[in-house]
Amino acid sequence: MAKKSRKQQPGSTPATVTLTASGTAFTVHSYDHDPSSPSYGEEAAEALGVSADRVFKTLVADVDGELVVAVVPVAGSLDLKALASAVGGKRAAMADPSAAERTTGYVRGGISPLGQRRRLRTVLDASAGSHPTVCVSAGRRGLEVELSPTDLAALTDATLAPIGRT
Repeated sequence: MAKKSRKQQPGSTPATVTLTASGTAFTVHSYDHDPSSPSYGEEAAEALGVSADRVFKTLVADVDGELVVAVVPVAGSLDLKALASAVGGKRAAMADPSAAERTTGYVRGGISPLGQRRRLRTVLDASAGSHPTVCVSAGRRGLEVELSPTDLAALTDATLAPIGRT
């Protein structure tokens, strides 16, 4: 039996395909990515004219041997100890970048919490709930998707926890 493939629209990514298929309301924002930018997230916030506490970066960490996705505001950093605690682990460290890329199917700086090749356990920083919408990578550098934090949490089956620090 032939395997059905889902056709992607030009310019779409697995993240936008996932959002469209789910019927979730979202807005795609694109900007010209500068490869020399020191911070992909801060570059996105500035290019979109959005507060850095509303733009969230997707980080992949290793918690006791398991890859876990952490989604935190670009205005701060990830608290690895809090992430480990949120998933019932003891120790967390940033994942090897090539393992993160291989597992998610995205390149660093464009890893989205949505539409990953292999769905990983996800923790969304609790501060997301204080905004009507948040922006996360749409799966490519220079492409962000804006959606409600409630929808983001539901689509990623995320745990909400205070894992970011300013």
